[in-house]
Amino acid sequence: MRVMSFNIRFDNPNDGPNAWPHRKDFVASMFRFHQADIVGTQEALHNQLLDLKTMLPEYNWVGVGRDDGKEAGEFCAIYFKTDRFTLIEGDTFWLSETPEEPGSMSWDTAITRIVTWARLHDKTNDRRFIIFNTHYDHRGVQAREQSSVLLMNRVNELADGDPVIVMGDLNVTEEQMAYRILAEPELHPGEMVLFDGFYHSRYGHHGPDTTWNGFNQIVPNRRIDYIFVNQGFSVIQHGILADVRDGRFPSDHLPVLAEIRFSD
Repeated sequence: MRVMSFNIRFDNPNDGPNAWPHRKDFVASMFRFHQADIVGTQEALHNQLLDLKTMLPEYNWVGVGRDDGKEAGEFCAIYFKTDRFTLIEGDTFWLSETPEEPGSMSWDTAITRIVTWARLHDKTNDRRFIIFNTHYDHRGVQAREQSSVLLMNRVNELADGDPVIVMGDLNVTEEQMAYRILAEPELHPGEMVLFDGFYHSRYGHHGPDTTWNGFNQIVPNRRIDYIFVNQGFSVIQHGILADVRDGRFPSDHLPVLAEIRFSD
């Protein structure tokens, strides 16, 4: 299966020629052309999710707005192709000391942050797996580190033996502790071991080694978007996509794409 992590940039009219109405069809085309079976999105507002659903009727999505647990604020929605996958269960928790409380904030976070997760049934081979999709705070160092601890606790708690995918915009590069807590088993709670697809792809990495462009140009040494898997999956291919149309990117982030297979 092909899984994508894609910060699609929130619908901000101040983005001018890069505003959502000018690029929404390009974002949808990224899903379609790269044949993504599952896409974890970050930053999307409810109207953007509805636009994508209209343009991509072959997908359904799960998620809630971070501000109220309903439709307000940015989502970490998970899209999946309905001809292949069935949603078994899914939910959202807040990256805070009260993770079940919608809109809650803790530590030094600047903005409300969430994780949306979904357990899916793959109808092609009768297998279950679980996906976690997140967007960490852009300012709070402690908040990002505590978010990784909380996320790993929830991954261990919810996996229930199913293969695991963890993806999202972590707002950190790999030398920072919030990344290391996920990637280095000795630093995180529980027994789960996660592998960064960038380093664990059978055929190596394709494309740039950074995921930030700011709608302007690809900025080196800014890989802040990730796809991790546990031992339940093998990563066949991993890439960061630098597609451009008429000199413009579909978002201010480059999407990450991984082709993965069940390990057994």
